[in-house]
Amino acid sequence: MSGSPVIGIVAGETSGDLLGAHFIRSLRPHLPGARFVGIAGPRMQAAGAESLFPMEKLAVRGYVEALRHINEILGIRRSLAQQFITQPPALFVGIDAPDFNLGLERRLLSHGIPTVHYVSPSIWAWRGERIHKIKRAVSKMLTVFPFEAPLYEKAGVPVAYVGHPLADRLATMPSPLEMRLQLRLPTQTPIVALLPGSRVSEVKQLADLFIAAAARIAEAFTDTVFLVPMANRETKALFEAALYRHEGGLNVNIMFGHSHEAMAASDVVLLASGTATLEAALLKRPMVIAYRIPGLTYWMMRRRGYIDHCGLPNILAGETIVPELLQKNATPEKLADAVLAFLRDSKACEALHERFQKMSDDLRQDTSQRLVEAVLPLLGR
Repeated sequence: MSGSPVIGIVAGETSGDLLGAHFIRSLRPHLPGARFVGIAGPRMQAAGAESLFPMEKLAVRGYVEALRHINEILGIRRSLAQQFITQPPALFVGIDAPDFNLGLERRLLSHGIPTVHYVSPSIWAWRGERIHKIKRAVSKMLTVFPFEAPLYEKAGVPVAYVGHPLADRLATMPSPLEMRLQLRLPTQTPIVALLPGSRVSEVKQLADLFIAAAARIAEAFTDTVFLVPMANRETKALFEAALYRHEGGLNVNIMFGHSHEAMAASDVVLLASGTATLEAALLKRPMVIAYRIPGLTYWMMRRRGYIDHCGLPNILAGETIVPELLQKNATPEKLADAVLAFLRDSKACEALHERFQKMSDDLRQDTSQRLVEAVLPLLGR
């Protein structure tokens, strides 16, 4: 095997970009001349990945929404497949984005290109039949949660549990007080982080809702500071426009990125369901989870689902430990009341801290080393 292999890699959204950057940096010391080529976000590109298409093209959620962009997305996948088949990489790595990556992986594997899928689709939550498609598409599955690997072993899919890199990374974050001092924030006043999602569609659905909830929180605690870390310029502009529509004297600090710092400094996090809920749990912050999607998409997902929770902390705990307010239940009044309940109940926050500490301990696996051990054999190393 050449010392400078080409590795195909595709991430479809912000969370995948973070995982992809960590993946590249983990392998780089062992493959110093490797090129990582495919679809990458800013973090992956900073780690040295070459992006052939904008990652934002793949950040589409739900059945109905995906249909609007299906031709463009399929065209991107065909172009990537053709390039990789014509100039085969030593390995292809699909990071999450299963609806895009599994089809690409299956085609590449049929042409003799080893494929890795990093982050299991939620087969334990819904659409469990996908495991048969996965078996035909991947040389190895890399899972981030401990309960996932046995499902693949039972189905005869090569699998490695690598842990979650965020558990290693966020374990060293400063305490809330230290983070407030670093960010030059008041140390005695309530701070609430608002994270309405990393996708444009999420911010369109949730920005006005979160701002209305913030207004109600500020009525109860007039000195509350709201931190709003936004993933990119487009989502930041959408949130600023929503804030402009709401007249009022909210103390809002809109940040470009730095979501971990914002959550670490906060007393409570109000956030969209997704990877950010796991990040908040690993930072041991009380949270309120909200989500709204078009009704048809929600109905279809519920029909094919197996579990009662959507937030990762509740899924990992096997019970409701943080509030989830979805669809019609996601109202400004209910969101504000749930946040205020944490602001007023220090004992509940302390109990959550203990649960989240256990989650963090379980997910800390020295992921960098486990990735190396799982991937290098596929490269003949």
